[in-house]
Amino acid sequence: MVSNSLVLLVLLSGFAAATLVVFVLVGRIYNQLVGLKNLAQNGFGQIEIQLKRRYDLIPNLVECVKTYLTHERETLHAVIAARNQASTQLAAVNHQVTNPQAIQGLASAESVLGGALSRMSFVMESYPELKGNEVVAQLTEELASTENRIAFARQVYNDSVTNFNVHRQSFPTVLLATTLGFAEDLTLLEFENAAALQDAPKVAFA
Repeated sequence: MVSNSLVLLVLLSGFAAATLVVFVLVGRIYNQLVGLKNLAQNGFGQIEIQLKRRYDLIPNLVECVKTYLTHERETLHAVIAARNQASTQLAAVNHQVTNPQAIQGLASAESVLGGALSRMSFVMESYPELKGNEVVAQLTEELASTENRIAFARQVYNDSVTNFNVHRQSFPTVLLATTLGFAEDLTLLEFENAAALQDAPKVAFA
């Protein structure tokens, strides 16, 4: 009788120890996923700040150059339309980096905006009189600086997303991720014409 009780006690102790180990392991995996997701979320927040700054600068630049580019209304209208669409797509993300459709929509809209800015940059270079406009010079400098910040923030965000995805796909996390509420990988933010975006718009001022 004593022997049976001892066996039962050992079994119960083993079960309790195993349960505790599983509980600690699950808790650790969950906390790591939350931490990595928050890093990506914070990284996107930095992109959002810089994108909003760019959206504020673009109408000011268009307003300053439109008196010079009287025959380029279509180009200017395309920039404003692309800017407005990108702003709408950014709002659609609504801080939710787990929404792949919203992230992809923003990436697509930013690619269109980058192309529109590049075309405006090319047109501006054909108007030497813009070189003497100090306001235009300041705005283009601020816009170029903002583009650099966007590129840096996007790289930080994409690195965070990659870290999250690698961890989510790794064993044993992959066995529990869906159950813990992390069923999908996060989406990288890629601009199709990122090089053109970084270069636009720039005017060479003497």
